[in-house]
Amino acid sequence: MAVTEITNLEFGKMVQAAADKLNKNAEFINSLNVFPVPDGDTGTNMASSMASGAKYERAENSTAVGKLSAALAKGLLMGARGNSGVILSQIFRGFAKATTGKEKLSAQDFVDAYANGAKTAYKAVMKPTEGTILTVVRESAQEGLNKIKETNDLTEIMHAIYESSEAALKTTPDLLPVLKEVGVVDSGGQGLVFVLQAFDEALSGRVDKSEGYKPDNAEVDEMVNAMDHQSVQGKLDPKDIKYTYCTQMLVRLGKGKEVTQQFDYDTFYNHLAEMGDSLLVLNDDQVVRVHVHTEHPGEVLSWGQQFGDLQTIEIHNMVWQQEEIMEHDDEEVETPVEKAKETAPAPETAVIVVASGDGIAKLLKSLGVTHIISGGQTMNPSTQDITDAINKSGAKQALVLPDNGNIFMTADQAAEVADIPTKVVHTKTIAQAMSAMLEYNAEASLDDNQANMEENMTTVASGEVTHAIRDTKIDGQEIQKDDFLGIVDGKIVEATPDLQETAIKMVKQMLDEDSEVVTILVGADGDSETAEAIKAAILDVDDELDVQIYDGGQPVYPYLISVE
Repeated sequence: MAVTEITNLEFGKMVQAAADKLNKNAEFINSLNVFPVPDGDTGTNMASSMASGAKYERAENSTAVGKLSAALAKGLLMGARGNSGVILSQIFRGFAKATTGKEKLSAQDFVDAYANGAKTAYKAVMKPTEGTILTVVRESAQEGLNKIKETNDLTEIMHAIYESSEAALKTTPDLLPVLKEVGVVDSGGQGLVFVLQAFDEALSGRVDKSEGYKPDNAEVDEMVNAMDHQSVQGKLDPKDIKYTYCTQMLVRLGKGKEVTQQFDYDTFYNHLAEMGDSLLVLNDDQVVRVHVHTEHPGEVLSWGQQFGDLQTIEIHNMVWQQEEIMEHDDEEVETPVEKAKETAPAPETAVIVVASGDGIAKLLKSLGVTHIISGGQTMNPSTQDITDAINKSGAKQALVLPDNGNIFMTADQAAEVADIPTKVVHTKTIAQAMSAMLEYNAEASLDDNQANMEENMTTVASGEVTHAIRDTKIDGQEIQKDDFLGIVDGKIVEATPDLQETAIKMVKQMLDEDSEVVTILVGADGDSETAEAIKAAILDVDDELDVQIYDGGQPVYPYLISVE
């Protein structure tokens, strides 16, 4: 059956299907990490980013696809984690801009919007690199523009876009030599392919109904949590709420005395869609969970009973809730932030660093850092996380040190939407952050601090010791699973079966005639005995070096070693 337009119903299914598809395939995407180290997080980042977008889209009360697209883009923006998540948010930012004011999307509207998403993503990246997610979005968007000349059937167009994305993904190793050397495709590009595959399945109905769109129970509970609505309702006049009752039910399929129908997802969904909005239907073989805003909750429950007995029921009067919310909003309440301001005056400039490990946090604070965002490799904070840290700091301006190249775009995005002037000092490692902080001047301007700190951080070499999670060949080195790896400024320089040997060989490559200070941060999987052995080996090379050992407590990397 041909589909010639996308309404709010189709759009909602597409977005939820994409969020679910990324969630189910996150670990596979993570495994495409170029380096064979236990820190691949592209899949986790993209899944988390899309989940945030889907949450915002569900909370939007409008049935206009243009507004739903804007909500999706906003959710992706604030939930974006890692560079892949930010690029995904930019794709849908461009998509949303092209759909502004549209109630529904024609086939032409859709392909134009997706093409605008591709253009927006390219503009967001300072130095676009082919062989990445950018190649996949560009090639697939062009296929959409080509296909619309032949047909206005969106099922055919979407399938062509998806197939084109797969073809483009297969070319990424030819465009990016490191991918070919390691034998993987681009992880971000793979994530986008899953999004487009989900769109294709949702539009065409090819998705297996037994699979449905079913995140795990914890995610489902969050999806239907009434707090999701309060953030939206808090800005509404009760008179503007179209449907009074937020109705939720869990139906045990095929059970009970009132069963008269065999469950079919489309039949079940479409009937409920006529009864209200903000509809969410999630199912597996045994149960179906429903969330809908309606004027007739009794009819919703009666419809569910035709397919099975009702296990749980929740009905909330949203007009009443909103009246209560507005009454409380009018009251003067002292918040924890306000209490904190009374006891600890906010700094003029907030210096915010992304880091993990209690020891590292203490070191950074001793150097003048005012706020720590817990995170880093495998735990990239979202745009919202960084924005909240900036806005809640109480400062008049802020500096953000991401300490990870994969957080640069997220930090830059947070700086753009923050309430106070904010600059990003583009530190890639903890060592660079520590070096940058030595140049921080509380009396200097934001611009001067940014420039001086970024210049000073280039004087430090950053080494990381971890282990390989698979066999591979990269940078001309044969690496075996469980080898210990020495990584200097993003390049693997050593790989041996012995941790101590790897660390010592790595540090020796980092030293030169200008080296003065070596700092060893012992991670959660490291130990002081090995750290002392590394120190002794360093002093054997040059006994005039100042070698310092600190308990960093960081995950993933047993030892972080810097040379200045």
